[in-house]
Amino acid sequence: MTVVEPFGLSVRDQALEADVRTGLSAVEAGLLDATKSEVPFITEAAQHLVRAGGKRFRPLLVMLAAQFGDPYAPGIVPSAVVVELTHLATLYHDDVMDEADVRRGVDSANTRWGNSVAVLTGDFLFARASHILADLGPEAVRIQAEAFERLVTGQILETAGPRDGRDPVDHYLDVMAGKTGSLVAVSVRFGAMMSGADELVVDTLTQYGERLGVAFQLADDVLDIASDSHESGKTPGTDLREGVPTLPVLRLRAMADAEGRPEDLELVALLESDLTDDDRHAEALRRLREHPALEQARKDTVRYAQEARAMLAPLPDCSAKAALEELCDAVVHRAG
Repeated sequence: MTVVEPFGLSVRDQALEADVRTGLSAVEAGLLDATKSEVPFITEAAQHLVRAGGKRFRPLLVMLAAQFGDPYAPGIVPSAVVVELTHLATLYHDDVMDEADVRRGVDSANTRWGNSVAVLTGDFLFARASHILADLGPEAVRIQAEAFERLVTGQILETAGPRDGRDPVDHYLDVMAGKTGSLVAVSVRFGAMMSGADELVVDTLTQYGERLGVAFQLADDVLDIASDSHESGKTPGTDLREGVPTLPVLRLRAMADAEGRPEDLELVALLESDLTDDDRHAEALRRLREHPALEQARKDTVRYAQEARAMLAPLPDCSAKAALEELCDAVVHRAG
């Protein structure tokens, strides 16, 4: 048994491991090639996050999904480059919106070069992704365009908040399906489609990917509260400090509204106060870690991961299917 990133994914089939490693190496080379420009400064900015590394979660899914057809088909690596370029582009834009200082252990692009350069660099990556897509055919262009529309819509809905009368948790889960689930779904869809897999396989993997993507994001929400910096690689409570209403906070608010317990209402008020104060932030983090809302958020994460795993049932048993199932387990493990 050997291990392939991300999440220490165990691969028990040497042929599959070789295919995945070879494919991811080709994707890495493709990312560097796609981010080159005749203008050195653009190359530097565009390769900033590529060279910073990352899980390459979406390209990995492309490679695994391709195993249900011809894993050596010519469109597989380019489509994996497309989904990762799209993901990277959204990170440049997200950092501007969030006024982030650090991304993947390095200065964010907006910190280093300013918001305008960061936004334009994200646009440059979208343009390069579109250029590659044009060679993959009109169906690939349509699929990517629909996913991108959902991604942007999710971001807008998150910014706007739930409409009057809409349950905030349901609204949030819809946002996550658009912001994260849509591109993860496209990753497995492209892998299966480009490999020539049966249409039923393509549809099955697409549904799996959307649920896995939501589970992945919800696990991040739980990690932001429950983990320490050593195990997660991130500063705990970052979303809390920035006032981002992630799932544990939304679950807490729902419990406070429904049950009206004084201690819940008091914690809600604390979370809505100025958490840039270190002592207040530490107190909020401690109390939320002990609250049933965090466990409910964990259960939500497990539910989406289990739904993703169940979607794989119709697929033939093989090493790739086992690896996709293990990714569901890995997401749950991240959430504790």
